[in-house]
Amino acid sequence: MYSEEHLYSIALRQCNFIGDINFSKLVNSFGSAKSVWETSKKVLSKTDGVGTKTVSDIGNSEHLKFAEKELLFCEKNSIKINLRHQNELPYLLKECDDAPAILYQKGNFENNSNPVSLVGTRNITSYGKKFIEDFFEEAKSYPFISVSGLALGVDREVHEQSLTHHIPTIGVLAHGFHTLYPSKNRKLSEKILEENGGLLTEFNSSRKPDRENFIQRNRIVAGISPATIVVETAFGGGSISTATFANTYNRDVFSLPGKITDKFSQGCNHLIFQNKATAISTIKDLLDLLGFNNSKHQIEELFPHVEISIQLSENQELIYKKIVENPHISLDDLAEKISLPSHKILPVILELELLAKVKSFSGRQFTAI
Repeated sequence: MYSEEHLYSIALRQCNFIGDINFSKLVNSFGSAKSVWETSKKVLSKTDGVGTKTVSDIGNSEHLKFAEKELLFCEKNSIKINLRHQNELPYLLKECDDAPAILYQKGNFENNSNPVSLVGTRNITSYGKKFIEDFFEEAKSYPFISVSGLALGVDREVHEQSLTHHIPTIGVLAHGFHTLYPSKNRKLSEKILEENGGLLTEFNSSRKPDRENFIQRNRIVAGISPATIVVETAFGGGSISTATFANTYNRDVFSLPGKITDKFSQGCNHLIFQNKATAISTIKDLLDLLGFNNSKHQIEELFPHVEISIQLSENQELIYKKIVENPHISLDDLAEKISLPSHKILPVILELELLAKVKSFSGRQFTAI
């Protein structure tokens, strides 16, 4: 189930001064975590952007012993270990510069799914609760999965409404799988797994739900989806950090406005005021902006569908075929697969979009229609 690369990846990530970015630099330079572990520190320290101090803890046998125990823990608890450098992360998340080197997973996460992140305060009000209820009622007929942080308040309501409407949901944790915080959500987490959803965390079984972990967790909630919806938050609430991460990753952010006197609408209003989020006017408009209300379905109710065969050029056919074979492929990966520079590929993709053969997403990702 697990390989040597899993073992050395966990050991390497456990080293002092080796965060996700330094991990990626070293693994990209030397090909694998095992190669990094077995290379001399003198050679490692010559890596661009990496110094002697950064590599000083690599090779520590205690970290290898910890990794061995972690693999046993994961095997016992049916935990999948996803490695970024082996392209095992969700397709949008892996494109983020600070994406986790390792992502632990219980349950399911379909890479061809349409994730939408919904976040907000632990002190949910009747206004926020009603919005979430209405959103899931209106969106239930569309294929998507919800993502939230499995906290109390807005997060809990998002997961519960997903389950009520038979929509798969993903909870992103701020600690390892050895515990569940808050404990009130333990039964909810079990229900998520039973209903074809999943739980994700970048933290191993030594990591407790420390305060700083929650901000770190929020970047995964933002990075995993093309859109984040902020339901309710006060000034300085944790959801502000999620929205900030989403902006950094060039993702769409939507915010539910409220009265300026309502504490848990003030953060949402401020995001809108700063042009960091689009105001939600109606749920129908929100679904349109999320791409759920495809007018194609309405048109087909009035007019019969006629299949039109379009003759593609050689370049169009080549690029289209690769996108069909690799859903949500990035521009860089596409350029590598067909050995063409990206500046020559982009005009062809535009042509394919105009022919309604290809759809583009945030982060220069493409999929066939």
